[in-house]
Amino acid sequence: MLVEIAAVAGSAPREAGAFMLVAETDAHGTIGGGALEFQMIQQARRLLRENTDAARLSIPLGPGIGQCCGGRVEIAFVRLVGPIAADLLNRVRAAEAALRPVYVFGAGHVGLALATALLPLPVRTVLVDTRKEQLDKAAADIETRLSAIPEAEVERAPPGAAFVAVTNDHVLDFLITAAALKRGDSPYIGMIGSRTKRAQFRRWFFENGGNAAQLAELVSPIGDSGVDDKRPEVIAALTAAEIIVKMNHQPSKWALPAAAGTMAKGTG
Repeated sequence: MLVEIAAVAGSAPREAGAFMLVAETDAHGTIGGGALEFQMIQQARRLLRENTDAARLSIPLGPGIGQCCGGRVEIAFVRLVGPIAADLLNRVRAAEAALRPVYVFGAGHVGLALATALLPLPVRTVLVDTRKEQLDKAAADIETRLSAIPEAEVERAPPGAAFVAVTNDHVLDFLITAAALKRGDSPYIGMIGSRTKRAQFRRWFFENGGNAAQLAELVSPIGDSGVDDKRPEVIAALTAAEIIVKMNHQPSKWALPAAAGTMAKGTG
């Protein structure tokens, strides 16, 4: 059963177009969690048991369902069969194709943690390293790329890609970062390291044809939000947040894909 937020009025936990798939014993996706989602899962399972093809509910987000958003949502339920199932598959494929890539260079502690942190977010993560044994440590659902010349991957990346250099080699970090800055189309370019490393990179970058406007796009140190915790998982979480913020604040051609229009029109 497709459970979709068909319309929103006022404050709500998710936007119109957010959806989840519900079966008798499983559920995928989210419409915002909490009491609303729990109750809609139960409703979807009741509709499945009753062999109902479609339904629509208008839900006030108030004390009655244990939420205080104050808005109202319309929830559409559609049994997935035939053309409807194919339509959903096309929608999922289109959403996947629209995801902006984030290239993480370096599969060390921070790189692996960052790729893992990005995995559930609305981006396509590519983990790049020269060492197969390091890439083999990545979770099975993380896209990996073994490359003898990682900086060449920057040149081959599609427009609007983001780049993060977290390798074990300062020179390689410099080469990757410089290539990314000179593209001029990246919403986020990050390089791990201290402010001293950034100063060293600045001198090197200018000596090798870079300019101040390009350098202004660099985020280094990464994950530098005032949290004094250098554990890889913490740096990864803060950096992932930086990437999402940058992607959402860039011009629309670089923005994260918005939720698609509702599939369930005309079902109520």
